[in-house]
Amino acid sequence: MNKNILGKEVQDYIDSHLNADVSKIVLSKSPFPEVSSAELANQIASKKKAEKKLPTWFKTKEIYYPTTLSIEQTSSEDTAAYKSTLAKGKCLIDITAGFGVDSFYFSKKMEEVYSCEINAELSAISTHNAELLGAKSIQCLAVDGLVYLSENEVTFDTIYIDPARRSTSGKVFKLADCTPDVVSHFELLLNKAERIIIKTSPLLDLQAGLTELKHVSEIHIVSVKNECKELLWVIDRDFNTETKIICATLNSTTKQIELPLQDDSNAILMEKAASTGYLYEPDAALMKSGAFNAIANAFALTKLGKQSHLYFSEELKQDFIGRIFKITQIYAPNELKKEKNLQGNVIVRNFPERAENLVKKLKIKPNQETFYLFTQIQQEYVVFKAVIEQYY
Repeated sequence: MNKNILGKEVQDYIDSHLNADVSKIVLSKSPFPEVSSAELANQIASKKKAEKKLPTWFKTKEIYYPTTLSIEQTSSEDTAAYKSTLAKGKCLIDITAGFGVDSFYFSKKMEEVYSCEINAELSAISTHNAELLGAKSIQCLAVDGLVYLSENEVTFDTIYIDPARRSTSGKVFKLADCTPDVVSHFELLLNKAERIIIKTSPLLDLQAGLTELKHVSEIHIVSVKNECKELLWVIDRDFNTETKIICATLNSTTKQIELPLQDDSNAILMEKAASTGYLYEPDAALMKSGAFNAIANAFALTKLGKQSHLYFSEELKQDFIGRIFKITQIYAPNELKKEKNLQGNVIVRNFPERAENLVKKLKIKPNQETFYLFTQIQQEYVVFKAVIEQYY
């Protein structure tokens, strides 16, 4: 950690070059003898990445930034604030602290937060920033979090872990393939805290995760702007009943819905396409749950088909979590070929052609407010023309 970066002239230079081409800065001579061009470029690039993702850090003077990779891998403020609500008790240990964003938000709730980061420089950066941010309850430790747990007698109310995948090949992975390996060390973790919170990529299959873990009381599926960001596995030492699935969307407002792990309910299926009414496309968090019939019943909607995962109602259901479209017209697919100057976005659900092929074939020009939804009802292909009513 080069503390010369924190000097006023260097900080002014960084702020005045936030929109500059960092590749040119790297190749240029640094105006500061004790700060290299590469260091300047990194501070500029990382601070720029933090502008929307970490506004509290971005707005605070003299924040020291790590590599851009660390900024990319860290939680956003929205997701960090959400997961802080899941912590239990007064004392928490974050054994994979990284840049310290999660630790900072946990400190807003907990009286004591131990923030463990094996990378000594990154731990020093987090220590400096925590002081600037006024997070007095955080104790930053440059240690391996698992080793710290195993070598000390201290216990905690909550343990938080964000394991990193060791392999990026393929889309299927196991928790045992991550570092730290929470599966091999599960008994140690349970002995050290009543509650464990594990953050994983949304790529992890829910049933696969439940096969590897025990005592999972809740799985929180978190999305932002219809993009599934993370899964949060809440493990309580004495929990032995059915796991709850909680879908949470963090947009201008936070919406939540609890869905069953085993979706054995039945949904009413649409019998005939309607030319008026509303169509509903579930948010990515709801889609990840796989509880497609339960979604219909939770919002009192009709399902267009068993495999369509689109829903319908005659009246607007504003509490729905996802996109809502108001139907303006209905077509048979062949009828669209006669139409000229088509404008809109194409959505395909349970339809035999890809969206990009339909756009080319029908010469549909982009339009942000109009949508063509190609789907199937009772083995008949239909196209709904609709306008967007709600994005998130």
